[in-house]
Formats: sequence, C-alpha cells, structure tokens
Amino acid sequence: MTNSMIRTAAAALATGLICLAAPASAEELKLSANVGLVSDYVFRGFSQTSENAAIQGGVDATYGSFYAGAWASTVDFGDDTGAEVDVYGGYRTEAAGYALDFGVIGYLYPKEPDDADYNYVEFKAAASRAIGPATFGAAVYYSPDFFGVDEAATYVELNGAFSPIEKVTISGAVGQQFLDVSDDYATWNVGVTYAIDPAIGFDVRYHDTDIKGVPGAEDRVVAGVKFAF
Repeated sequence: MTNSMIRTAAAALATGLICLAAPASAEELKLSANVGLVSDYVFRGFSQTSENAAIQGGVDATYGSFYAGAWASTVDFGDDTGAEVDVYGGYRTEAAGYALDFGVIGYLYPKEPDDADYNYVEFKAAASRAIGPATFGAAVYYSPDFFGVDEAATYVELNGAFSPIEKVTISGAVGQQFLDVSDDYATWNVGVTYAIDPAIGFDVRYHDTDIKGVPGAEDRVVAGVKFAF
C-alpha cells in the first residue's frame, strides 16, 4: 500500500468522523479525550521511543454503535520521525453475549524518511465477554502492507482483565505477530491499573517477547499515567 493510499485512507476516516458528528445532537454524540505520559512507549513488545518516555493523547467520538478517533504519541526511530498519529474508526455491537468490534486503523508517521515506508493500515476484528468481574477477549489485526520492509502481516491476541477490588484492574495479553519478511515473534504483557478517580488512571506493566539480542524488544517494566476528559 503506497503512502498516497495511506493518506487517502486517513482522510476518509477523518471525513467519516466529521460526518458522524455533523447530524448528531448533544445527547446522541459522545465525545471524550485523553492525555498521558509513559516511561516507554511499547507496541507489541517493541519500544517505539528508544526506551525513553513518551507523551500521548487522543480524542474519540461515538454515535450509537459507530466510533471514530485519533491518537498520537512521540516516537524515536533514530531519524527525523518524531511522532505516530493513529486515525481509526469502526463499529461495535453485541451477539450471543459477546461484545464485537470491527474497525480500521491508519498509522501515520510525519516526517518519515522517503524510503522508510513506515505508514500502514490495519483492519481489526475483536470479540470479548464479561464473566462476573473478569473479561476475556481475542482480536486479530491484518495489514496488506505493514510497517517497514514487511508486506502482509497478521497479529492475533488473547487478552483478559480482572478487577479483584474497587479501582484496581489486573490485565494481560499474549500475542503472535506473523510477518512475511521479518521473523515471526510472540509477545506478552501483564500489569495493574489503579483508578485514582474516574478520570485518572495509573498503570504499571511488564512487557516481553521471545526475541533475543534486540534491545528494543527485551523485557521491561513500563509505568504510565492517563487523564481522561
């Protein structure tokens, strides 16, 4: 997928967000925003900030079962790329007691080098089910032209969360990234989130992969704080 196609997909998502908001009343349209700070931005087991801290934030809109939004983070790839901007949209519904989520995500990297091919699009399908204080889920992501040298790529994940006491949530995930050029790898994380109040959350999480000898993919503990509006 070319950069022009990525930009077209991102523009379509942004247009969808505007169209979503336009006809809605204050009662129908729900808007939210968030901002946060993490000690390291880890995505599927890899540090995106050369193991340094990152500032992050996003905006979201929901209208019935439809949603759209944008999210950004600082990154450090050792070149002029300084940020990741994600634009996404999708549809959420329920069936047979399962929450279902179908969406598309555009990952954009302003000031990427001309030959880097960082920008890409993923399609997402996810399902989850709540059982008492626990929630279990699975998700699959597919990209026809993944980040960097890889073309088609698929990521599958199993995840879960459990709230043993008020304000505390224990969660984790295990995933497998399938790549057509680079080696496939597994990644996992587990952590605890404490809701200081409904708008402020503090998270401490352990990340690791089965990749050996790559500093950005080694095990690490990441702390973060997030403010919701």
